[in-house]
Amino acid sequence: MTTHDDRAPILIGSHTLTSAVGRGTATLLDALRSRRSGLKPCDFRPHPAAAHLSTWIGEVAGLDDIVLPPGTERFDCRNNRLAWLGLQQDGFLAAARAAVARHGTARVAVILGTSTAGLLQAEQAYRQRDADGRLPVDFDYAATLNNFSLPAFVAQVTGAAGPAYAISTACSSSAKVFPAAARLIHAGLVDAAIVGGVDSLCEITLNGFGSLELLSPDPCRPYDLHRSGISIGEGAGFALLERGRAFAHDADDDDALVLLGAGESSDGHHMSTPHPEGKGAELAMRGALAAAGLAPMQVGYINLHGTATRSNDPSEGRAVHAVFGRAVPSSSTKAWFGHLLGAAGIAESVVTFLALQHGLLPGTLNTTEVDPACPNQVLLDNLQQRCEIALTNSFGFGGSNCSLVFGTGRAAAGRARAGE
Repeated sequence: MTTHDDRAPILIGSHTLTSAVGRGTATLLDALRSRRSGLKPCDFRPHPAAAHLSTWIGEVAGLDDIVLPPGTERFDCRNNRLAWLGLQQDGFLAAARAAVARHGTARVAVILGTSTAGLLQAEQAYRQRDADGRLPVDFDYAATLNNFSLPAFVAQVTGAAGPAYAISTACSSSAKVFPAAARLIHAGLVDAAIVGGVDSLCEITLNGFGSLELLSPDPCRPYDLHRSGISIGEGAGFALLERGRAFAHDADDDDALVLLGAGESSDGHHMSTPHPEGKGAELAMRGALAAAGLAPMQVGYINLHGTATRSNDPSEGRAVHAVFGRAVPSSSTKAWFGHLLGAAGIAESVVTFLALQHGLLPGTLNTTEVDPACPNQVLLDNLQQRCEIALTNSFGFGGSNCSLVFGTGRAAAGRARAGE
């Protein structure tokens, strides 16, 4: 297990999410408040071999019409079009470029999570093979299918020239970008980092989860007694991280968002099934709390990984209960936009930011009867309640776990005073 801790706060500046519920955080907040899901029956035209699947998906509308900026044409694929669309929301692109100008190109890192990357482009290329089986000459592996395509594209359009790499640890990918960036900042290698994740729908993902019998025929119902599997989605989320100063007593500091701690662990249990008692998940959560210098009861909300599979939810629920009991409200938000796989961590981090900023703890959508095998406190309805510290979980295939603790400036200042 690894943990991250440093007294210099990591500030979270501009942040954004584009998903099936819409573009940007204002649309996301409205969807959470109105309990409007973006899931729809699977009829995914770019994937004729997956269109027959009886499931619901979280598709981002309008990606076929997105045009990449001049000079980046070789990066053109669905994943990078989704990234470009996401970068343009909430003023994020301007904020990232301003950070590059402020710190210098070599002092801004780009660390992004993805799992599907440009798989759709590869699927289309394989359908266009010639009589001898050769791929089309215009298929650019490095700029589309390769996982590094995403950070390379984002680095080019933002101007960042610091360390750039992709993290691909399945569904924990874009959660792990936060401690990875924090380590670079605290080591003095960079002053800021553009972090996040992008994953787009493709045939391999949809049919792959279908073959595992993990797709729900209805919109997913996390933690519900009668849940039947996941709803896959796509999305692009980003956050700008910078080294902060010690917090003063002013309104701007109080309203800041801060990474307080992170915990990472590996189950070492099974290539796709979590430990039934959630031992790896428990280690990650305890590690995040230890790094943040917090007791469990100081957390006001937990955003669950909550995939709605038969094995994941009880495993996570038992782990949460082992750490927090039933005292802390928790919920899964995957029924709004689907399981975003490599982009799940950043998506649910942005939801957690909204909970901290607006005091909105979203109740688990579509769930009516919590499975008794999940002993944690699961919110079924939205709760308006002030929250200064929140934790979010992201757990991937192979037992790759990451828990993040975020807080407001008020919480960070309180932690600093307690450590004096």
